[in-house]
Amino acid sequence: MRNRSCIFLAATLGLLGFAAAAGADTLIMQGIDAARASSAERPARGMTMKAVAAKWGEPASKQAAVGQPPITRWDYGSYVVYFEYDHVIDAVVKRQ
Repeated sequence: MRNRSCIFLAATLGLLGFAAAAGADTLIMQGIDAARASSAERPARGMTMKAVAAKWGEPASKQAAVGQPPITRWDYGSYVVYFEYDHVIDAVVKRQ
């Protein structure tokens, strides 16, 4: 009987330890709603450099391609556009 009690106690403690380890944290990301809202106002992934320049005009500055594959950066007022070769890979809102 004592052996069963020890097994039950060990199993219960094991389950309690698992339940404590299964907790989760909450990540709060400030400004995420503003970034989502402005995504329609930024170039979409896959657009060409020519299409971006035609729709949004010339950027405030351009940085030459670096690396392999070549990544180019164009700076606009509130966001930055990154290109791989001549296609958009991301358009990122600048931090305030």
